[in-house]
Amino acid sequence: MTTTLAHAESRVVAPLAPARLSLTPKTALVGRLDGAWWPRSRDLETELPALVAALAEPWGRITRVTVNPTRWPVIPHTIPVTGQQTLHVGWFTEQDPDKLILLSYTVGRWDLLVVPPETEPAAAARLMFAAAIPGSLLTASVLMTNEAAIGRGIRDAQRQESGWESEGGACMSPFGDPIDRRALPLPGNGWR
Repeated sequence: MTTTLAHAESRVVAPLAPARLSLTPKTALVGRLDGAWWPRSRDLETELPALVAALAEPWGRITRVTVNPTRWPVIPHTIPVTGQQTLHVGWFTEQDPDKLILLSYTVGRWDLLVVPPETEPAAAARLMFAAAIPGSLLTASVLMTNEAAIGRGIRDAQRQESGWESEGGACMSPFGDPIDRRALPLPGNGWR
């Protein structure tokens, strides 16, 4: 993937769509993530102002954001946000590609899982819930890997179910092994 570093240009800003966000509740339990963000696109200039606006109330003024360039095709140096505020954007290849780091001079640092924009709603809901669990030690990459495995399991189950339906059902032993219908206790099979 090619990453382009862009310089801030003046442009017409469309009304912000609300950020899709799930935050960890305030507790004494500190985890690896402070929640999750599900952007609608991979355009940081479009997506970050809505995120910053949504976080202004609970977290205060966000001044810097860092990302891994493998997930973002264009990384602007600065992004104008509400009022006269400018958001500085940095990138680090060492940073977890599925994580966004938000910084504020007065309040601190927050790490958010970035749910890919193309994620199915059910998978996004699972990821956003898991990232907001207080005290969780799972990293963004581990959550994404786990979700990929869950997604494969769901697709396999759906494939098996469609096979079941197209074959008129199947007989399974209590251990999950297919068995012959003639072994079932049905009238006419010698079972009484």
